[in-house]
Amino acid sequence: MFRRFPGRAMMGYHDGFGMESHVEEIKQIERPIDRERTCPLLLRLFYQIGRHHAPHEYTQGKTPLNELQIYTWLDASLKELTSLITDVNPDARRRGTHFDFKLVCPGPNGYRLVDVGNTCTGMRNPDDSRTLAQINFVIGDYMDICITPPNRVIRGGRQRQY
Repeated sequence: MFRRFPGRAMMGYHDGFGMESHVEEIKQIERPIDRERTCPLLLRLFYQIGRHHAPHEYTQGKTPLNELQIYTWLDASLKELTSLITDVNPDARRRGTHFDFKLVCPGPNGYRLVDVGNTCTGMRNPDDSRTLAQINFVIGDYMDICITPPNRVIRGGRQRQY
């Protein structure tokens, strides 16, 4: 069975010699994690108001200074991470504050940032329930979070609308 693209079906083909090939769709079923018996992982979150960190800020063993270390499990949702951040950062508690999550993972030419979702305090969002496992988080990756307060003035003097 071909497993290069888990969770996606690939079409079968006929080779002209009476042989046909099919690839079956593989769906990964998420089993709930028993948080009483499973050891948590260390998640290193780096956050900044108004922008994401640049990939070069994660090179040569260096990381940005504003770090939050959380022990959690792979079934932790983005909304759960948002709640943990607002517990320690009073500025992020205001209703309408947006959190933009990026996964920071090593690549062939240094670290790369991959968009994984958004949440907003006091409002529902389709990405709220996305878990670390669903975004392909691997132990050792980082999370980079851009926190945007409600009605934040951005370049050009306009207010950001939500």
